[in-house]
Parts: sequence; C-alpha cells; structure tokens
Amino acid sequence: MNIRTDLALERVEVLSGQIPPGVTRQQHRRGDVTVTRIIVEDACGAKALQKPPGSYVTLDYRPFQTITNRLEEEVEAAAEEIRSFLPEKGLVLCVGLGNADITPDTIGPLTAASILATRHIMGEVAKSAGLEGLRPVAALSPGVLGQTGIETAEIIQGVCRELKPCAVIAVDALASRSVERLGCTVQISDTGITPGSGVQNARKALNKEALGVPVVAIGVPTVVDMATIAYDLWEGKEEGKISERGQTMMVTPREIDLIAEQASKLLAFSINRALQPQLTFEELSSLVS
Repeated sequence: MNIRTDLALERVEVLSGQIPPGVTRQQHRRGDVTVTRIIVEDACGAKALQKPPGSYVTLDYRPFQTITNRLEEEVEAAAEEIRSFLPEKGLVLCVGLGNADITPDTIGPLTAASILATRHIMGEVAKSAGLEGLRPVAALSPGVLGQTGIETAEIIQGVCRELKPCAVIAVDALASRSVERLGCTVQISDTGITPGSGVQNARKALNKEALGVPVVAIGVPTVVDMATIAYDLWEGKEEGKISERGQTMMVTPREIDLIAEQASKLLAFSINRALQPQLTFEELSSLVS
C-alpha cells in the first residue's frame, strides 16, 4: 500500500527509520521544539522518499490547541528556519492556500490574514508611522478553483509577473500518516507545494520552475485519510478491506477549529519575524492585531 503523507520525515519512518542513499537526516532541540532536517540530495533519494530533491524541516510542537506561555520561543524556532530559506533582501509574496469555508483547510487563509503586509508602506508614510526599513511584503489568499474558476497557480503566476518578488512563501494544510502529528507539527521546505494534494485533489504545482522564484512551502498536517488509518490499525498488513467510499474519506481532530486558529497564529508570527527581524514580538503583535 502507498502510505499517503505530505511529511518527508514520515516518508523516512515508513522505511522503518532506515536512511536511504541520497538522503541525510539531522535532528536537534531548540527549547521544547524538536527540529528535524531531511535533505533529499539526488534522484536516488527522491525516488526513495517520493519527494523532490531539497530540504525539509519538521518542527514538532506541543498540541496547538493547548495554552502555552512559550509562544515567543516557538515562533523564534520556526522563524529561524524560514529565514534560512529566503534571500536576504527583496519583496516576498506570502500566499495562503486553501478553502476558508472548510475548517481543516483554513490554515493558509487564516495565516495570510495575519501577515504584516508592508509593500504599500514607504516614503513619508513609513517615516511618519515610525516604520522605516521594513522589508516589502505582500499577502494573498487566492481561494480554490471551485470558488473562483481559476487555478491557484494561474493567479499566483499573474501576481508574480506584476510584483516580481524575490521569493514566494506558500502556506497550506497538509496530510499526515499519523493522527499523533495532527495539529502539532510544522513542515518547512524549499521544494514548493502542490495545492490540494493533501486531500487527493492535486492542482498545478507551485515551485521555482512554475513561478521563476524560490518557493518556501510551510504546512501543518490537519487530516489523515481513512485508508492510511486502517492500514496502521492493521499494523501494516494488507489483509483488511476498506470500502471504495472509505478510501476517499479524510479524518480530522474534533478540535480542528481551535487547532487551525492557533496554528495559523504561530505561522503568521513566525513568517512576520522571519521577514521583519528588527521588530520585536510585542511590536509585531500590536501591528497585526
């Protein structure tokens, strides 16, 4: 059975933790956050993990629905990783992928709504507001094909042609193979993303080849498909059967509304800190509240 997951770390786990040729794995702790970096170095590694060559960073957090007094520390952990993937200067376009009307798919739109958009703040306006030196940032939530009749990739390609950003940050909900990772994991990669792939509705890819600039993909797993859960319950044996309808069902936590709200808050603050490191956590809080 082909285990479905958007997480590179889980692709390694499917291989019983054995690191295949062409893949390296590094892990460290940053406070309470476990940071794992999977690097797919070549075509051999890409075939083994079914992932394009590039870097995949997984951050394991406490469950997002729990209250914490360490949000600033958690934000800094993600911000540092996001910053490492971006050019030092230039306009960055932040895109919130997903359907705002479907709770497990709201991570992207909710994150985009809290991005500090600064492209329009310049000259005397920036000076009078005490916001000189901000990096130009634009934010966009393009919706989905069923809402707009336009492919997400087509919208973003058009915006990129007009704005000419130095990089794109794309935020989306992901699929995991394990219910244990739902709502407590963030993956950051430099390989781009395919909108809708997590719910078996893959659209045109958003990557450097398609947009002409680096694409940093950030996601939080919010769903597991029914077939993958059944496979895990059968301990990897394929004797069991699942109905055709069941194979297309997705499972999400009952606290998904709170998970989406808290996860998007963490991602938005992390992106804002990565793009505007001169602003303190408190300053960012006041500017996006």
